[in-house]
Amino acid sequence: MCTIQSGPLLLAPLLLRHLTRNSTLNLRGVSAAAAARARRKREVPDLEDLQERAQASKGFRRFIADPDLAREVLRCLEPADLSRRGAQIWECNPGPGILTQTLLDAGARVVALERDKVFLPDLKSLEHKADGQLDVLHCDFFKLDPLSQGPVKPPSMYSEMLFQKLGMTEVPWTADVPVKVVGLFPDKTEKSMLWKLIYALYERISIFRYGRIQLNMFISEKEYMKLIAVPGEMRNYQAISVLYQTACHMELLLMEPWSSFLTSSRMGGLVIPKSTRLPNEHLCLVRITPRRDLFSHSLTSANSTTFVVMMKQCFARRTAKLITRLETWIPGHGRNLLRQLELPENILIGHVTAEQYQRLFEVMEHSGEFNKSWIFDEILENREKNVF
Repeated sequence: MCTIQSGPLLLAPLLLRHLTRNSTLNLRGVSAAAAARARRKREVPDLEDLQERAQASKGFRRFIADPDLAREVLRCLEPADLSRRGAQIWECNPGPGILTQTLLDAGARVVALERDKVFLPDLKSLEHKADGQLDVLHCDFFKLDPLSQGPVKPPSMYSEMLFQKLGMTEVPWTADVPVKVVGLFPDKTEKSMLWKLIYALYERISIFRYGRIQLNMFISEKEYMKLIAVPGEMRNYQAISVLYQTACHMELLLMEPWSSFLTSSRMGGLVIPKSTRLPNEHLCLVRITPRRDLFSHSLTSANSTTFVVMMKQCFARRTAKLITRLETWIPGHGRNLLRQLELPENILIGHVTAEQYQRLFEVMEHSGEFNKSWIFDEILENREKNVF
């Protein structure tokens, strides 16, 4: 089990573990044929060739080009489980296909969603040799469900069309995870993608319309630290912290220095995003699994956007007293709400846990005094501006 409990105090021991990385594959539960493929010594890709192909891609990208790193990612995805249950893996922008081949060798059922045409011929060649194990589509996972109406051209695509192409249908929210998405968030859109995904999750739209889609994504260290921040960490604890902690179970699987990844930069160097307040020495592979029990009679896909906007409004001033914000939502009821939650009247917004905020929302939902008109105005404004 390639799982590391979340928390900033455990980051240093994790680095030490990676200095002595064990790349041996766990083959238990893998079919005899798949095990034979995985045991076979594979040719090491030519780095210069990979670099040349990477530079031919459009825009700046990072790739998994190290076979050892690919095998480490595979271990984190539990290869025996992939083969035994026939779980489907969606690989976002696989590029040269190093991880793709590693997943196939372990017996996984893979869908490669590649945005750049330059990589499609090699991936298609791999598809022809994969005996039905691999589907390759010209599609950018990070451009699914554009706001514009009407037909779209690849690599943009509507999630409904993607699921239809793959012959997949909706499953109940409480069912097992139907798809595991793996990849790297783009540097420039990482933050906006995290917001877009959490909006979609709470509303159960886009990919989450089809079930509890699990994300296994490399995230910058600074953004990961925000997701797992706890009350009292005033710089890091934000609305997005509360929303992800409420909706998902998060596990840190792997930490890798930026140098572990091949880039498409023609200028050389690692091109590490700047961070002045938070450490940002690594990319973190994080497993984000939506909770089975997220939705209830109080929190539903119909009213969950209200909860999202409430958190955004709250954390606009996280050092303010919570009662001040409550009085703007339900005038004259702030003290009573805090009393029901057994919270002190002087508690600050940044000192309230995700569980307490969820409970607060449930109490407010049952209050006949909760006027949501201001919520709807902000939701409309966010969608018109494509602000996530």
